[in-house]
Amino acid sequence: MSLDPFLQSILVCPKCKGDLALVDQPEGLSCPACQLLYPIREDIPVMLVEEALPYISGSAH
Repeated sequence: MSLDPFLQSILVCPKCKGDLALVDQPEGLSCPACQLLYPIREDIPVMLVEEALPYISGSAH
């Protein structure tokens, strides 16, 4: 997965404005506070709350 480090440093969770962590499986940016995963599709993070997936304890459900 290739996500520009600068882009990753400025992105925040659109729901709570908290920090995001890059995860490999499934590929995306996770918000521990909201327990959501924002998927990365074709190297582009999808930063829409409506598109986010549930993400708890290192695994998507």
